[in-house]
Amino acid sequence: MGKVKKLPLEKLGYDHTDEKLERHYHLRSNKNKIDKKYRHLSTEEKAILIQNHNYSTDWNSVMVTDTFNPQQIKNSKFYGNVWIGNISSQYLNYKDLNLACGIYNSQIINSEIGDDNAIHYVRYMSNYITGDEVILMNVNDMETSPAPKFGNGILKEGEQEDKRIWIELCNENGGRPILPFDGMQATDAYIWTRNRHDARLQSKFIELTEKSFTNKAGYYSEIGNQVVIKNCDMIHDVIIGDHAYLKGVNKVKNVTIHSIESAITQIGEGCEIVNGIIGYGCRVFYGVKAVRFILSSFSQLKYGARLINSFLGDNSTISCCEVLNSLLFPAHEQHHNNSFLCASLIMGQSNMAAGATIGSNHNSRAADGEIIAKRGFWPGLCVSLKHNSKFASYSLIVKGDFLYELDIKIPFSLISTDVQNDRLIIVPGYWFLYNMYAVMRNSKKFEARDRRTIKNQYLEYDVFAPDTINEMFDSLAIIEKAVGKSLMPNWSNSSEEGRKILMDKNIKISQDIFLENVENSKRKVVMLKPRESYSLFRKLIRHYAALQILNKEEWNKLDMEELLSHIKNYSNSTRKVFENIGGQLVPKEDLQGLLDGIKADQFENWHQIHKQYHAWSSNYLEEKLVHALASLAELSNKPLALWDIDFLTDLIEESKATQRWIYDEIYKSREKDYTNPFRKMVYENEEEMNIVVGSLADNAFINTMKEETADYLAKADHILNKINIH
Repeated sequence: MGKVKKLPLEKLGYDHTDEKLERHYHLRSNKNKIDKKYRHLSTEEKAILIQNHNYSTDWNSVMVTDTFNPQQIKNSKFYGNVWIGNISSQYLNYKDLNLACGIYNSQIINSEIGDDNAIHYVRYMSNYITGDEVILMNVNDMETSPAPKFGNGILKEGEQEDKRIWIELCNENGGRPILPFDGMQATDAYIWTRNRHDARLQSKFIELTEKSFTNKAGYYSEIGNQVVIKNCDMIHDVIIGDHAYLKGVNKVKNVTIHSIESAITQIGEGCEIVNGIIGYGCRVFYGVKAVRFILSSFSQLKYGARLINSFLGDNSTISCCEVLNSLLFPAHEQHHNNSFLCASLIMGQSNMAAGATIGSNHNSRAADGEIIAKRGFWPGLCVSLKHNSKFASYSLIVKGDFLYELDIKIPFSLISTDVQNDRLIIVPGYWFLYNMYAVMRNSKKFEARDRRTIKNQYLEYDVFAPDTINEMFDSLAIIEKAVGKSLMPNWSNSSEEGRKILMDKNIKISQDIFLENVENSKRKVVMLKPRESYSLFRKLIRHYAALQILNKEEWNKLDMEELLSHIKNYSNSTRKVFENIGGQLVPKEDLQGLLDGIKADQFENWHQIHKQYHAWSSNYLEEKLVHALASLAELSNKPLALWDIDFLTDLIEESKATQRWIYDEIYKSREKDYTNPFRKMVYENEEEMNIVVGSLADNAFINTMKEETADYLAKADHILNKINIH
């Protein structure tokens, strides 16, 4: 524990000894004041300052600019070396707050004050640099330690390893820790938490992080231009970007807060923020507790949320609830007070319902379990899951307690427990079969909410993408095997028999179809709608290929022979495995090349690695096109070299029908909410219902999809007309 020491007052602000002064607090960044010229106070200025009840142990250590008004410094104390920027006869206004420029009723130690600051009732401010036009009002304690790290997981010279800050993601026992650093992306966190068996790779991640920062001590805390901090208690070891707004904060310690005028970050009442990085345009308010964390840009923590040992991706929101030891990719939503998320990797476009307890190790023998959920994870009300479990993309889980480990490989599935018959029920493709409105809106809403100002990393929100299509291919094989084994148990090649049954609509599937290796229990796992989902996935894979062909702008200008010629340039392509690495989809072989390059010292820092992410992003749509063509060639068992005009004509005509079907199902699935008598019964009449929930005719998403469908059909017809002419 620290010990209270008694030292001479004249040493205050000089770090107690000249020797320590040389070692500490010598690295003022001066990043905004390179050309600023300071001078000593005049005799008259000193007299005015003293007359206004100001105090300094050595007025010669207080430096000012030529635009200095001593009348606007009152009842304040200065210790150590203090530099004061311009003070003009003006006041600063922020919303309803109006404060005169200058320093009033404050204590400043060893700091550099920018131009036209309004500093009122800052009771203790030590080792800070402030920008211009900063408002500081009623702040109790602003300190900077001798070796500040500003939320980065680094060590300063002379520090021992136990001083390093780690974030323990994905696992409560600390087996997947990472070092946080300013600029860290979800992709960085993902590749670091994986491959724990590769000791060289793990050591390189640490080395890259340490190389990104100096180990020298003595940096000042920095407050950017036009920052407003009012009614706050403790602000320690911080870098705060321009235009940030902190109001009523209890504690901010060892934190970097990014903010610019076009993406202002705000932190509000009752928050306690320790050991973290906060991205641009974030909102943190009303009693939030965040410790050992990274909050990516344009994300929100609010209403008492607790984010501990976790990474929250861009454009996400967490309210009220508790999130521990989790890596959350962009576009995560968790709004309810009684939801709990722990020891989980959630891979984006997710939505946690009230009462959901995901990743609670209390249902396991040890705190070392994990949950992995791919894109579009949607656990329903009061869902409880057991470690370890994995979920394919767009898994929808019905309310209930799931007492056994699950491995759900089929995407877009509804997962429920048949309590009466004690069995697990899987409905593959449920979203497309019964709630097209929700699944298609999922893509559009997250795309619309992506407020990143610089989108140099391509985040995939589309339901039709390489990852989900590959899961559909896997599902086709799973469904074939399940049908064949359930209906023809004595046949040696169950997959082949299952395929024949599924493709022959004259053969009725009237008995239960069982899945294997889905749940770690002895009870049955029943798959419903096998033929419907099998046919659905095949149709969607074909539609995916048509979408990519028609969406390639350069190809829309070609006639059919030219189009076929371009397509056949991809004849050697194969369907690649893609990996979701933080919301960005990358061919697995490319990712492995990056990891090998890191181990081979091909990258000097994380910035260079980020450039690789951006390069992948620039080429992603081309990779997606190649994947779509290869997928269709594989599904149809027809190599690209053999495609002809008739093949493409059939594909585009089928795609038109599929797109119409998608729109019709979007409309029908939403229309149910307007025709269901049990939903209508709370309204006096249809007019009141339309006022409360909006009319179906005015539904913005439906109208947008109607326009997009019309555009797609027009694009398809344009290609088909060229075919007919030819």
